[in-house]
Amino acid sequence: MTATQDTTRAQQLRTAAAITFTVLAWASAFIGVRWVGQHYTAGPLAFGRLAVGTLALGATLAATRRWTPPTRREWQLILLCGITWFGIYNLALNEAERHVDAGTAAMLVNLGPILIALFAGLLLNEGFPRWLLIGAAVAFTGVVLIGVPSARDSHRDALGVALLLVAAVTYAIGVLAQKPTLRRLSALQVTWLACTIGTLTCLPWAPAFARQLTEAPLDATLGLVYLGLVPTALAFGTWAYALARTDAGRLGLTTYVVPPLTVLGGWIALDETPAGLALVGGAVCLLGVGLSRRR
Repeated sequence: MTATQDTTRAQQLRTAAAITFTVLAWASAFIGVRWVGQHYTAGPLAFGRLAVGTLALGATLAATRRWTPPTRREWQLILLCGITWFGIYNLALNEAERHVDAGTAAMLVNLGPILIALFAGLLLNEGFPRWLLIGAAVAFTGVVLIGVPSARDSHRDALGVALLLVAAVTYAIGVLAQKPTLRRLSALQVTWLACTIGTLTCLPWAPAFARQLTEAPLDATLGLVYLGLVPTALAFGTWAYALARTDAGRLGLTTYVVPPLTVLGGWIALDETPAGLALVGGAVCLLGVGLSRRR
């Protein structure tokens, strides 16, 4: 194996590790939001989580002493990503999980990768590879299988469904806006800027956060800090790292692994028992992700 092949292989392994960490962290986020949301309402939870993420990412960026001035176009895209994916997405998801269980939330939000794959083909000229479309169809079938028993058992209301659809759309918009900025800017810089913008978007809920911080039990506050450090600061950073090295549509489909992991975690941590059909759906999701990554 040549030195070039060794370098390529090492980069592929780093990218795979980044994707794996992101998926695991984001699956835990659905469970964490459901649990922490018992003590923090949607707006304060979003502000607190993003504020923690902004501080952690900012400290890391300052330590690297690397800064590339964004162009006007890059600023516009980062602003769009920060408002939609970091701001509106978190507000919508937090409120939705006050109405639906974690597994159902993960299932509905994962309509986003379908939108990412389709619009990346149209807007980012990534095209529509056959295996990408086949994998998307199979994985989405698995997501539906997960959602059917969860929906039947949880009696989710129309507001929760509507908010999760908003979360899915803003998730897709954020990824598509983020992708072009990573051609020139570092993943860390883009993630910190977007997270900072998301925090400012949620600033109106800062007073309520301060009040709930004094009322919430310590374990709930530690859970909020976890959401800010791991699924936000670390996982959004590893996502951006992988996105800079992978097609947006293909990478988006890897998040179909999140719903089965969330169902399993909800079963263990929240006693939200998954039905047998949900377990079958999880296996179908994994199959779809595998098919989507075929060349």
